[in-house]
Amino acid sequence: MTMTLHGYWRSSASYRVRIGANLKGIDYSQSSYDLRKGEQSGPALGRHAPLGLVPALEVDGESLSQSLAILEWLEESYPTQPLLPADAMSRGIVRAMASTIACDIHPLNNLRVLQALRHDLGVPEDAVKRWIERWIHAGFAALEIMIRDHGKGFCFGETPTIADCCLVPQIYNARRFHVDLTDFPELLAVDARCSEIDAFARAAPERQPDADGAGA
Repeated sequence: MTMTLHGYWRSSASYRVRIGANLKGIDYSQSSYDLRKGEQSGPALGRHAPLGLVPALEVDGESLSQSLAILEWLEESYPTQPLLPADAMSRGIVRAMASTIACDIHPLNNLRVLQALRHDLGVPEDAVKRWIERWIHAGFAALEIMIRDHGKGFCFGETPTIADCCLVPQIYNARRFHVDLTDFPELLAVDARCSEIDAFARAAPERQPDADGAGA
């Protein structure tokens, strides 16, 4: 099986998929699209992700877009090293955690929304910063409760799940935006635990082949 992840080094949605694939020991190549230059809007990515957003996963000529859908496909296709718990209620809780990040926090703060605020609507930078902090804090406050109730070292239980695949990149983003995280000790403890695991470390943006240390 030939697998290519179409993404960008600093895309947190791509970061999620890298973590999931690494945790499962899956080999994949990468194809990069520089979001700063708008490369994701071209036909090269469009044939894999019609919305023109990374990531997309190409597998033997077929393509999947949307990071949560990709992670679910990885879970079904590679059931060893599971990223979802065994029982239905626990799986639902993990999916709720992941969706809090992927559906309620990240979309409001991703590059195209921030560009629209800055360039299309003329929102000043201090207001953009407050916007970013508002949605990260709201989502993290909910996650802090969920992890306190269900976590035992990770977001849920004693092993990494899809929720951890989503949390670590979102904390990375929060730090990039200089968001104060002192109100979220449970989240920070999970992030620290994950940082000790090679699969998470290898997925970090700075370790990707297209990383250049520049902005965005």
